[in-house]
This record gives sequence, C-alpha cells and structure tokens, in this order.
Amino acid sequence: MITSRSTPTTVREAIVNLQDQQRFDRAIALFDAANAEDPNRDQGQPKELLYAMRMTEMIGRFAPEASEAARLAVRAQHIRRWTVPRSDYPMTKEGYISWRTGLYKVHAEAAGELMRQAGYDEGMIGQVKAAVGKRGLKVNPDTQMLEDVTDLVFIEHYLLGFALGKPDYDEARWLDIIGKTWGKMSQRARAFASGGGIRLPEPLMPVILKAINL
Repeated sequence: MITSRSTPTTVREAIVNLQDQQRFDRAIALFDAANAEDPNRDQGQPKELLYAMRMTEMIGRFAPEASEAARLAVRAQHIRRWTVPRSDYPMTKEGYISWRTGLYKVHAEAAGELMRQAGYDEGMIGQVKAAVGKRGLKVNPDTQMLEDVTDLVFIEHYLLGFALGKPDYDEARWLDIIGKTWGKMSQRARAFASGGGIRLPEPLMPVILKAINL
C-alpha cells in the first residue's frame, strides 16, 4: 500500500568503500563551491547547492551501498545549471529537448574537470561523466541509480511546487508526466517510493495513485 510519509526517522550513514576518502571529499567540496555560486535561491540557499545536498541525502536513504561513481554523479547532477538558461533555446518541445540534452554535456564536463582537480583518474571520471550525461539508462547501473535518485527527489521535493506553477495542466497532462517519471525508475525505486521511502505530496495523491495504477 502506498503511503504519503517516509518511514525512516533518520538517514542511515552510508557504507561506501571509497578508494580515497580525502579525494572524494575534495571533489564534493569542489562541486559544492561551484554550485554555491548559483544566484538563484531556494529556502534561502543557492538553489543548485540545496538540490545537490538533497540528492546526496536521498541516495544515502535509498541506496546506502551505492558506488563511489554514483555518489559523485548525484552530487554533480545539476552542477552550474543556471549558466545555461532555458531562455537560450526556442520555447518549443524541440527547444526543451535540445536544452536538456545540452545540459547533460555541460554537467558532465564540469564534473569531470573538477574531479581532475580533486585527483581522480580518467577511468573514474569517465564513469561519472557517463552517468551525469545520462548514457546507458537501464543498462548502466550508475546512470540508472542517478535516474532513480533524481526521480525520487523530484517527487518528494519538487513535484508539488511544479504542479502549483502549472495551473493550466489538466489531469491527463499530469497522468502523462507522473507516468513517464515512474516509467524511468527501476523496480527497486518504485518499491521504495510506493512503500513509504519518500514523502509524497498529499494534494497530488489521487493523481499519483491513478498514474501508477495503484
């Protein structure tokens, strides 16, 4: 039975076999310093820095055994996103797709460069860039992990705000949006979401349940 509240009361410490803890910490600090430059604010914090922290919190809750590459990828998911505004592209469906595709490359390249500064080799950099660049969804475990965490964070933290900003969307549109999000998630992520692993927005519960056929 799907529930609207997260069952865990605390976030379990992640157990990760890092090759070099200090190097990992350097990379995270560099990612955060880059995102701290975001001029946009969310709850009084740089928007993309808060987003990155939510991503890390979610992967720790959802997959405490996640790989080092996946943990780096989730922290860099939206790195420097504000530097490529949506308004730079045509306000059409095609323009939106081009914007999103372009962002994947921007984020991947930024993450790779900062990882080099932190001391990572090209092998690990390539793994993280592939995940951030959304390459191999459904077949690359790190890419799928990033997608799962992205969707879980969206549902818990951003879906309601997105809905409030789109008062002209009818039920059919929302069923399509939620259904497509659900379809990108792994079975594990779906079970986590429907089993109480995340907080679901109460006002949207009827359409969520309808979209995922529960």
